[in-house]
Amino acid sequence: MARILVAEDDPSVRAFVVSALSMKGHEVVAAEDGGLGAEIADEEEGRFDLLLSDIKMPIMDGIALALHVGAKYPEVTIVLMTGFADQRERAHGLDALIYDVITKPFTLADLLVKVDDAIAGKPVEVVSLGRRALEQ
Repeated sequence: MARILVAEDDPSVRAFVVSALSMKGHEVVAAEDGGLGAEIADEEEGRFDLLLSDIKMPIMDGIALALHVGAKYPEVTIVLMTGFADQRERAHGLDALIYDVITKPFTLADLLVKVDDAIAGKPVEVVSLGRRALEQ
């Protein structure tokens, strides 16, 4: 199974995601915000298969965290989460860096399928990611 770094500031969403991924057999490390997520990524020298991060967080948002992790650890697959349409648009500019964006609220099944696809490197729909999907 995969080693996943989850950065999410909402305690209930973080607990749901960590629980779901752990029950699926993944090793999950959780951070309460992007700043802690960046610290953990650096302490672990990027030894994660996947970064799953909320976009809108205090300290360091998910976009900044994705840029940090993507620049230092390009082998880490990145999936962002958001409940805000404007935040999804901000992520659209990162097509070459992120795998996809999952929109909140999401179901357990949605989360697990997206994580499995990201880890397996399956292409995402052209509509959801644009240029990156065409390149795969």
